[in-house]
Amino acid sequence: MQAVTSRATNLGELLKQLGGIPLERVRMRPPPGTATERDVLEVDAHENRFCELVDGVLVEKGMGYWESVVAYAIGRILSEFVDAHDLGVVSGEGGMLKLAPGLVRIPDVGFVSTDRISEISQKVSIPPVAPDLAVEVLSETNTKKEMARKRREYFEAGTQLVWEVDLNSRTVSVYTDVDEVEVLREGQKLTGADVLPGFSMPVAAAFSKLDTLRKSKKRK
Repeated sequence: MQAVTSRATNLGELLKQLGGIPLERVRMRPPPGTATERDVLEVDAHENRFCELVDGVLVEKGMGYWESVVAYAIGRILSEFVDAHDLGVVSGEGGMLKLAPGLVRIPDVGFVSTDRISEISQKVSIPPVAPDLAVEVLSETNTKKEMARKRREYFEAGTQLVWEVDLNSRTVSVYTDVDEVEVLREGQKLTGADVLPGFSMPVAAAFSKLDTLRKSKKRK
């Protein structure tokens, strides 16, 4: 998979190329089309913000507090299973991964198997590897076109499974390919399929902390 540089001649074309995301998520420094992995790391180190690198553009990751709570819940359950079976590593919402030259994505939760991650030096800040499983918790600023592009990039880079979690509908869309999807609701279970054989978690577990807080509020 080769990186695509921005060929946009104006901001409208650039936003369309990036999936119609809000303009406020597009960093203007460095100028769009000139950003590199070093810039991704600089923003992380000095501003404590997470930016993805797409077409030479720094794109701030759309992530809110409650999306982070849900991502943490999923990551914790995944980590317990992965660690118990020594299957690899699970990263959180700051886990930058290089999918291709000039393309850095940051899944909210990512699983990479041992045989793929063990060959990469721990001194590398942005490992050049795609996650076996990528979890994206949708925020209000994520667009359908942006997510469709992300899915395509994940699968082209070698990802086998993508979960898109929607807090509004309380569903998880399970993708086994770019357009092959099954939407799971509360009362159903997520499985690891061929990526994490034997793994299973209730969809409701992703939202359990939110439910606990709501119940606590009602009691007051």
